[in-house]
Amino acid sequence: MIKRIAIFGSTGSIGKQALDVIEKNPDQFSVEVLTAFSNDQLLIEQALTYNPNIVVIGDENKYGAVKDALAKTDIKVFAGEDALEEVAGMDVYDLMLAAIVGFAGFKPTIKAIENGKAIALANKETLVVAGDIVMQMAVDNRVPIIPVDSEHSAIFQCLIGETRNKIEKVYLTASGGPFIGRKPNYLVNVKREHALQHPNWEMGAKISIDSATLMNKGLEMIEAKWLFNLKPNQIDVLIHPQSAIHSMVQFEDGSIKAQIGLPDMRLPIQYAMGFPSRILNDHPRFDFKRMNTFTFEEPDLKTFRNLALAMEALETGGNLPCIMNAANEIAVYAFLKNRIGFLEMTDVIEKVMAQVIHIQQPTLSDYFESDAEARTLAADIIRL
Repeated sequence: MIKRIAIFGSTGSIGKQALDVIEKNPDQFSVEVLTAFSNDQLLIEQALTYNPNIVVIGDENKYGAVKDALAKTDIKVFAGEDALEEVAGMDVYDLMLAAIVGFAGFKPTIKAIENGKAIALANKETLVVAGDIVMQMAVDNRVPIIPVDSEHSAIFQCLIGETRNKIEKVYLTASGGPFIGRKPNYLVNVKREHALQHPNWEMGAKISIDSATLMNKGLEMIEAKWLFNLKPNQIDVLIHPQSAIHSMVQFEDGSIKAQIGLPDMRLPIQYAMGFPSRILNDHPRFDFKRMNTFTFEEPDLKTFRNLALAMEALETGGNLPCIMNAANEIAVYAFLKNRIGFLEMTDVIEKVMAQVIHIQQPTLSDYFESDAEARTLAADIIRL
């Protein structure tokens, strides 16, 4: 059986690598849906190469260009944010790769779960914003949510065959980003181009900045809580600059399992799409003789305060992770536009977290309102 894949966010880093995996395994996967927000040129190129059933361009102004370019094909073209949700609810695919960056990926993912579609989840924010509701919906609709993030994929792989065994702790590893070991007096002057240079991974702009501030690891802690049903004190972060161990699980007998590999996102993408089977590939292999030193250290929470804020949001729960996430998205956007400095991102997030009203048991509409309120407040603080 060929698995029909819908790639929501096909022009981003994850989407492009997923297409690479599909291209190498035509006997296992077919491309049914491709979506992009504004990169119409790449979307057109991908559509002509992979001939999906449907494409969606989020930016309605670019509908004409995409429609014209694909006029000679049988591909159906939709536009606008509502269309993303509509297509997510269609019965034309088996597995959604949820790879839209940020809160924008939330509604289509929920729609797919409601319609009983398996999810390969690369969008952290869906669980950060409303993990309780999303995971409950997945249980109610008997939908598997398979993580694509390298860290969560590692934990997921370590847990195969361990269903009856209690987890004592998970260790999320972090490379430390480009500024590992730096202090605030250095970070004050950091520019956009420095922050975008990640030492080990090739990623999009938003996630590269989140990695540099360690917010990425904070979002992953919150995501891990929901994915693996953990308490905050069961989740630890370790700085591991070699990015060889992608994460570890410690069981109640003290035994630790780790998943090791080269930093290559195609592996977790391929694992999620092919689950429960592993798929043969010709990627480079990890060589213990060449990389024979693994080091670990505690994260510096005084310097990288975003991680401390995320830990606070994880501990407090309710709508606080949603508020933090919204403020972070606006702050990162402002930093990428050179409107605020590197350390000012943390100040913005902290102010917003202190000001938006905390709700301990939010409904879905509470989450949407908290998100909107936090964005508006962050933009006001920055004066965007």
